[in-house]
Amino acid sequence: MKKNLIIYISVIIAIVIFDQWTKSLVSANFYLGESVKVIDGLLNFTYARNTGAAFSFGGNFENWARYLLFLALPVVACAWLGTLLIKSFKGPKILTWAYALILGGAIGNLIDRFRLDYVVDFIDFYHKDAHFATFNIADSAISIAAGLLIIDFIINKKEEHDLKKKKDQLSS
Repeated sequence: MKKNLIIYISVIIAIVIFDQWTKSLVSANFYLGESVKVIDGLLNFTYARNTGAAFSFGGNFENWARYLLFLALPVVACAWLGTLLIKSFKGPKILTWAYALILGGAIGNLIDRFRLDYVVDFIDFYHKDAHFATFNIADSAISIAAGLLIIDFIINKKEEHDLKKKKDQLSS
């Protein structure tokens, strides 16, 4: 268990370091709103500041509400995620990886919120005039984790279905 914990903590730290490093590169080398094409028609690096949550939700809330929602609550959530991470060692690894990725991403974005009062975003996927929300490495880790949680949910539902089917066959 100790070896596994070291692996997961290393991944969390790597996410935070890579996230903060890329954000500092963008902040130091781009002016706010500057956009550089990376893959024409698909990907730009665009320096943005997000004072809200996903898709800038809540960015215009009163300061007390922003502090509560984007500082206090995420600190509590990180503590809870740390607990879930440790408890998940006995379960499916996919769940443990999901918690580690979420925790790494959450810490990366929290550092920005405490340090800057906003999150630095710069990854801008688009097609023609349709742009996805600008995001960062921390958000990417959280999105990958969301995918893992969905996969874990589907696996559990399939196992439940198979178990129910087996029970039904045995009782007939």
